[in-house]
Amino acid sequence: MSDQTSVLDELPGDLMIWVLIVSELLVFGAGFLAFLGMRAMDPVGFAADQAQLNRVAGAANTIVLVTSGYCAARAVHSTRHMRLWLTGAIVFGMVFLVVKWLEYAEKARLGIGIETSDFFTFYYLLTGFHALHVVAGLVIFGLLMRWNTPRNMEAGTAFWHMVDLIWILLFPIIYLVH
Repeated sequence: MSDQTSVLDELPGDLMIWVLIVSELLVFGAGFLAFLGMRAMDPVGFAADQAQLNRVAGAANTIVLVTSGYCAARAVHSTRHMRLWLTGAIVFGMVFLVVKWLEYAEKARLGIGIETSDFFTFYYLLTGFHALHVVAGLVIFGLLMRWNTPRNMEAGTAFWHMVDLIWILLFPIIYLVH
């Protein structure tokens, strides 16, 4: 055995969380590429459907999720107030889900579903898959309330930052870019 450390030894959390994060980024990346490819084939239809989205809700959710990520990062570095910061991350994550649910309810009221158009198929699949990751992150935070070792905190927060990153990419691609 040597005393040298590798780059992998210096990753926060555990190597397996990074394998999960990279695989999730690849899955979402494939979804984004498929969305962009379909949009290139029907730019007018996609623009018309995109105009029906609630950009204010999407922007608010961006602020909410980034704020949750800030709370999670603070939890990692705060032994004294770790539970308070984790609670903040959980609350903001739940606010994100409520806003997303309200968006879905608005679309349902208008008769817009996953089969309405190619745009809305991608909208529901990508944002719904992301929402499932938010739920998973909230479960992880709940577990961290009990098992909050530094390594666990780093791994859980790394996962949450991946969820943040996905939304930061998803929001402009789905809601803003024509």
